[in-house]
Amino acid sequence: MSLTIRPVAVTEFEELVPALVELLRDTVDGGSPLGFLPPVTRAEVREYWASLHPAIKSGARLLVAAFNDGVIIGSVQLNFAPLPNARHRAEVQKLFVAPAMRGQGVGRALMEGVHAVARERGRTLLLLNTRHRGPAEDFYKGLGYREIGVIPRYAATPAGDRYDDVALYHELPV
Repeated sequence: MSLTIRPVAVTEFEELVPALVELLRDTVDGGSPLGFLPPVTRAEVREYWASLHPAIKSGARLLVAAFNDGVIIGSVQLNFAPLPNARHRAEVQKLFVAPAMRGQGVGRALMEGVHAVARERGRTLLLLNTRHRGPAEDFYKGLGYREIGVIPRYAATPAGDRYDDVALYHELPV
């Protein structure tokens, strides 16, 4: 594997959207909802990516992507807190990796990449949330994230069942 982790330039975002649509659909329909309800349509996911374009263009949100031999295989987002008293923090959102590439360190590399970009931009406090007691919680805790608390019955499944969410934070070394 020839793995490259880097921020996506505003000028290349649109050309990556079709591949991002398929990656996110595979992730959601494979059991990691990331805010969606499976099965998710291409139109729903395309609309989601289109809604991010203004924030990416303005620099309020950054998309960090993993490429294998030039092909996008995963991504993570960093949403910068805009308020004057919050310029030291950001929220990590929607980390996902192509199913065929999981278990090979791509997620860890994406998180290391997003941590580096956050530090470069003066963001040292990172926040995120994920399903409580799910595999992602252990993954993030293994990277040094600490639990803030659990929100009961935070999100719903397609059948209407509810599951808990855990909020985590990580203070990056300066």
